Amino acid sequence: FKNTNAALSSSFVLCNLFLSFQLSPWDPESRELRAECYIRLGDPRKAIMDLTPATRLRSDNRAAFLQLSQLHYSLGEHHDSLSQVRECLKLDQDDKECFSHYKQVKKLSKQLDSAEELISEQRYQEAIEKYESVMRTEPNVAFYTNKAKERICFCLVKMKSAEEAVDICSEAHQRDPQNIHILRDRAEAYILQQEYEKAVEDYQEAREFDQENQELREGLERAQKLLKQSRKRDYYKILGVGRSANKQEIIKAYRKLAQQWHPDNFQSEADKKEAEKKFIDIASAKEVLTDPEMRQKFDSGEDPLDPENQQGGGGGGSREWPFGFNPFEGGNFHFKFHRH
Repeated sequence: FKNTNAALSSSFVLCNLFLSFQLSPWDPESRELRAECYIRLGDPRKAIMDLTPATRLRSDNRAAFLQLSQLHYSLGEHHDSLSQVRECLKLDQDDKECFSHYKQVKKLSKQLDSAEELISEQRYQEAIEKYESVMRTEPNVAFYTNKAKERICFCLVKMKSAEEAVDICSEAHQRDPQNIHILRDRAEAYILQQEYEKAVEDYQEAREFDQENQELREGLERAQKLLKQSRKRDYYKILGVGRSANKQEIIKAYRKLAQQWHPDNFQSEADKKEAEKKFIDIASAKEVLTDPEMRQKFDSGEDPLDPENQQGGGGGGSREWPFGFNPFEGGNFHFKFHRH
């Protein structure tokens, strides 16, 4: 281990000494040597800058084209990698090293492009399967595994698979802690789970890395509104349904709770008053969540039945029964409601 460290230190010293000399711009060997130094120093970008002109300074520089392709590949630039290895094959289509690398890059590039196309078509489950193939094709380059985890996280959020999304997004976040897209997507997964404090934390962390990002700013504001709203009245919690529930699921939950909490089911005045309060909340929740416009407002952090949100001060959360609609609309209910 000590010998290895000593060898690396010696290489760094030699490379730094070499880099201090002025090189001839027309000498490909010098550029290739300096590129090797940059690679040893962990600076592949500068190595690419030296190797690119070196490929044109020799009549047959397959080694430089292959090295360029490998550097782009390691950086996740699969299209550039494919372009450079093709230049190598133009010089000799039977070059074994270039052809072997070409097959790997072409396969991976095709999978990545296909996965993004599936996402653009909103075919998220198929995109997930494609990104899982990416990880099998290239398990050794961290960039591609990290990218696959990031995009799988995104797809799961779009599919509203909140619990699974949080797990995958958290794993992706460990791999790439400063990736704002992962933090954004995990925040959205937390919102689906109605864990608004965690959503706010993720959006705040993402904004630390990009203060100017409008999407993150709007996401944080929405998460903060939802957190504030959840501390008042949450219609999803009232009905016991998730944020991804469809209209049929909402009506089903409403009917069940309406039967349970109808005031005529209770005997004492105290129980009837408590039941009436719950019954009104249940009916309010059904009214908001089955109306697309009101539900959209609620999902953006605004309670459409809150008097504070009503222009002119009319309507809102303290509305008395009746609501102007039949709370058992569409159901076969035969309750009588006696107001005292």
